[in-house]
Amino acid sequence: MTTETKTRARPAAVILTASAERRIADLMAAAPEGTIGVKLSTPKRGCSGLAYSVDYVADEVKYDEKIETPGGIFYIDGGSVLYLIGSTMDWVEDDFTAGFTFVNPNAKGSCGCGESFTV
Repeated sequence: MTTETKTRARPAAVILTASAERRIADLMAAAPEGTIGVKLSTPKRGCSGLAYSVDYVADEVKYDEKIETPGGIFYIDGGSVLYLIGSTMDWVEDDFTAGFTFVNPNAKGSCGCGESFTV
């Protein structure tokens, strides 16, 4: 008797709002030559430990999460995925500031200035 293994598509590690997807499209439209996507990572920084960083990327890395959006490819650093699972990424603009914001169920705390978070 042969057993067939079935796989199902897994949900993306990070949910992107429509506003975040539009911002990724804007970034890709203005990207330097050779850019293949935009990448989210969580480098060690700030007083709480980890920070969110969004940068252009020119090379695909084997263990990075890859999310195809209407405006371009969005990568999540393979070493950061566990800190970000279930997060929602948004782009917010108002009269005083503009930037990506994150609702991260894995964050246990953050610094007073909002620069970094702990897990």
